[in-house]
Amino acid sequence: MAEVSAGRTLTMRASFAGLAFVVIFFHLLPLDTVARNWAPPDLLIALAMAWSLRRPDYVPILLLTLIMLLADFLFDRPPGVLALLVVLGCEFLQSRTQPQHETTFAVEWLSVALVIAAITLLNRFILSLFAVAQAPLSLSLIEMLATIIAYPVVVLFSQGLLGVRKLSPAEAEIMGARG
Repeated sequence: MAEVSAGRTLTMRASFAGLAFVVIFFHLLPLDTVARNWAPPDLLIALAMAWSLRRPDYVPILLLTLIMLLADFLFDRPPGVLALLVVLGCEFLQSRTQPQHETTFAVEWLSVALVIAAITLLNRFILSLFAVAQAPLSLSLIEMLATIIAYPVVVLFSQGLLGVRKLSPAEAEIMGARG
Protein backbone atom coordinates (compact mmCIF):
# COMPACT_ATOMS: atom_id res chain seq x y z
CA MET A 1 0.00 0.00 0.00
CA ALA A 2 2.97 2.29 0.48
CA GLU A 3 3.62 2.07 -3.27
CA VAL A 4 0.39 3.93 -4.10
CA SER A 5 0.60 6.64 -1.44
CA ALA A 6 -0.16 10.21 -2.49
CA GLY A 7 3.29 11.44 -1.46
CA ARG A 8 5.06 8.81 -3.54
CA THR A 9 2.83 9.56 -6.53
CA LEU A 10 3.57 13.29 -6.33
CA THR A 11 7.29 12.63 -5.94
CA MET A 12 7.34 10.36 -8.97
CA ARG A 13 5.34 12.87 -11.03
CA ALA A 14 7.95 15.49 -10.16
CA SER A 15 10.68 12.97 -11.03
CA PHE A 16 9.11 12.36 -14.43
CA ALA A 17 8.92 16.09 -15.11
CA GLY A 18 12.50 16.53 -13.92
CA LEU A 19 13.77 13.72 -16.15
CA ALA A 20 11.87 15.17 -19.09
CA PHE A 21 13.46 18.57 -18.50
CA VAL A 22 16.93 16.98 -18.31
CA VAL A 23 16.31 15.20 -21.63
CA ILE A 24 15.08 18.46 -23.19
CA PHE A 25 18.06 20.37 -21.77
CA PHE A 26 20.64 17.96 -23.20
CA HIS A 27 18.80 17.87 -26.52
CA LEU A 28 19.07 21.66 -26.75
CA LEU A 29 22.79 21.82 -25.93
CA PRO A 30 24.85 22.65 -29.02
CA LEU A 31 27.38 19.86 -28.53
CA ASP A 32 27.91 19.31 -32.23
CA THR A 33 27.20 22.00 -34.79
CA VAL A 34 28.03 19.89 -37.85
CA ALA A 35 25.14 18.19 -39.65
CA ARG A 36 24.98 14.44 -39.00
CA ASN A 37 23.91 11.53 -41.18
CA TRP A 38 22.13 9.87 -38.26
CA ALA A 39 19.57 10.88 -35.66
CA PRO A 40 19.66 10.03 -31.96
CA PRO A 41 16.69 8.33 -30.26
CA ASP A 42 13.85 10.43 -28.97
CA LEU A 43 14.33 9.63 -25.30
CA LEU A 44 11.38 11.82 -24.32
CA ILE A 45 8.97 9.57 -26.23
CA ALA A 46 10.60 6.41 -24.88
CA LEU A 47 10.46 7.77 -21.33
CA ALA A 48 6.82 8.79 -21.69
CA MET A 49 5.82 5.38 -23.01
CA ALA A 50 7.82 3.41 -20.45
CA TRP A 51 6.38 5.33 -17.52
CA SER A 52 2.85 5.42 -18.98
CA LEU A 53 2.83 1.65 -19.41
CA ARG A 54 4.37 0.83 -16.06
CA ARG A 55 2.77 3.41 -13.79
CA PRO A 56 0.08 5.51 -15.47
CA ASP A 57 -0.57 7.30 -12.17
CA TYR A 58 2.94 8.80 -12.38
CA VAL A 59 2.26 10.34 -15.80
CA PRO A 60 -1.14 12.06 -15.84
CA ILE A 61 -2.35 13.15 -19.24
CA LEU A 62 -2.13 16.87 -18.39
CA LEU A 63 1.51 16.60 -17.30
CA LEU A 64 2.43 14.59 -20.40
CA THR A 65 0.63 17.05 -22.66
CA LEU A 66 2.35 20.07 -21.13
CA ILE A 67 5.81 18.48 -21.34
CA MET A 68 5.36 17.34 -24.93
CA LEU A 69 3.93 20.73 -25.94
CA LEU A 70 6.89 22.48 -24.28
CA ALA A 71 9.22 20.16 -26.21
CA ASP A 72 7.44 21.10 -29.45
CA PHE A 73 8.01 24.79 -28.76
CA LEU A 74 11.64 24.39 -27.65
CA PHE A 75 12.60 22.02 -30.48
CA ASP A 76 11.01 24.34 -33.06
CA ARG A 77 8.49 21.74 -34.22
CA PRO A 78 4.95 22.57 -35.30
CA PRO A 79 3.23 23.01 -31.92
CA GLY A 80 0.88 20.27 -30.89
CA VAL A 81 1.25 17.76 -33.70
CA LEU A 82 3.82 15.41 -32.18
CA ALA A 83 2.55 16.21 -28.69
CA LEU A 84 -0.95 15.05 -29.63
CA LEU A 85 0.35 11.91 -31.31
CA VAL A 86 2.51 10.96 -28.32
CA VAL A 87 -0.32 11.56 -25.85
CA LEU A 88 -2.69 9.49 -27.99
CA GLY A 89 -0.05 6.76 -28.33
CA CYS A 90 0.53 6.63 -24.57
CA GLU A 91 -3.21 6.55 -23.89
CA PHE A 92 -3.64 3.76 -26.44
CA LEU A 93 -0.89 1.72 -24.78
CA GLN A 94 -2.42 2.32 -21.34
CA SER A 95 -5.84 1.18 -22.53
CA ARG A 96 -4.35 -2.06 -23.86
CA THR A 97 -2.55 -2.85 -20.59
CA GLN A 98 -4.28 -5.24 -18.23
CA PRO A 99 -2.64 -5.48 -14.80
CA GLN A 100 -4.43 -8.74 -14.07
CA HIS A 101 -2.66 -10.46 -16.98
CA GLU A 102 1.12 -10.21 -16.92
CA THR A 103 2.54 -9.75 -20.41
CA THR A 104 6.09 -10.47 -21.41
CA PHE A 105 8.53 -7.69 -22.12
CA ALA A 106 8.80 -8.82 -25.74
CA VAL A 107 5.08 -8.22 -26.26
CA GLU A 108 5.34 -4.83 -24.54
CA TRP A 109 8.33 -3.86 -26.66
CA LEU A 110 6.57 -4.93 -29.86
CA SER A 111 3.47 -2.90 -29.02
CA VAL A 112 5.61 0.14 -28.15
CA ALA A 113 7.54 -0.30 -31.42
CA LEU A 114 4.31 -0.37 -33.41
CA VAL A 115 3.03 2.75 -31.67
CA ILE A 116 6.33 4.59 -32.23
CA ALA A 117 6.22 3.60 -35.92
CA ALA A 118 2.63 4.82 -36.17
CA ILE A 119 3.54 8.11 -34.47
CA THR A 120 6.46 8.64 -36.86
CA LEU A 121 4.43 7.88 -39.99
CA LEU A 122 1.38 9.89 -38.88
CA ASN A 123 3.58 12.85 -37.94
CA ARG A 124 5.25 12.81 -41.38
CA PHE A 125 1.87 12.44 -43.11
CA ILE A 126 0.28 15.33 -41.21
CA LEU A 127 3.28 17.59 -41.76
CA SER A 128 3.38 16.77 -45.47
CA LEU A 129 -0.35 17.39 -45.71
CA PHE A 130 0.24 20.96 -44.54
CA ALA A 131 3.47 21.34 -46.57
CA VAL A 132 5.67 21.77 -43.50
CA ALA A 133 9.41 21.35 -44.13
CA GLN A 134 10.69 18.08 -42.69
CA ALA A 135 13.90 16.19 -42.17
CA PRO A 136 14.66 13.56 -44.81
CA LEU A 137 12.72 10.32 -44.47
CA SER A 138 15.93 8.39 -43.78
CA LEU A 139 16.64 10.51 -40.69
CA SER A 140 13.10 10.04 -39.41
CA LEU A 141 13.38 6.28 -39.87
CA ILE A 142 16.79 6.19 -38.14
CA GLU A 143 15.36 8.17 -35.21
CA MET A 144 12.36 5.83 -35.04
CA LEU A 145 14.57 2.72 -35.02
CA ALA A 146 16.95 4.28 -32.48
CA THR A 147 14.01 5.10 -30.20
CA ILE A 148 12.68 1.55 -30.48
CA ILE A 149 16.14 0.14 -29.71
CA ALA A 150 16.60 2.57 -26.78
CA TYR A 151 13.26 1.63 -25.19
CA PRO A 152 14.63 -1.37 -23.20
CA VAL A 153 17.46 0.80 -21.86
CA VAL A 154 14.94 3.43 -20.72
CA VAL A 155 12.83 0.72 -19.06
CA LEU A 156 15.89 -0.74 -17.35
CA PHE A 157 16.94 2.71 -16.12
CA SER A 158 13.40 3.54 -14.92
CA GLN A 159 12.87 0.22 -13.21
CA GLY A 160 16.36 -0.36 -11.84
CA LEU A 161 17.31 3.11 -10.63
CA LEU A 162 13.98 4.84 -10.07
CA GLY A 163 11.77 1.92 -9.06
CA VAL A 164 9.11 2.46 -11.75
CA ARG A 165 7.66 -1.03 -11.84
CA LYS A 166 4.43 -2.33 -13.28
CA LEU A 167 1.40 -2.17 -11.05
CA SER A 168 0.60 -5.38 -9.25
CA PRO A 169 -3.03 -6.56 -9.44
CA ALA A 170 -3.53 -5.53 -5.80
CA GLU A 171 -2.17 -2.02 -6.44
CA ALA A 172 -4.33 -1.69 -9.52
CA GLU A 173 -7.38 -2.68 -7.49
CA ILE A 174 -6.53 -0.14 -4.78
CA MET A 175 -6.03 2.60 -7.39
CA GLY A 176 -9.28 1.63 -9.12
CA ALA A 177 -11.12 1.96 -5.82
CA ARG A 178 -9.55 5.38 -5.16
CA GLY A 179 -10.13 6.75 -8.68
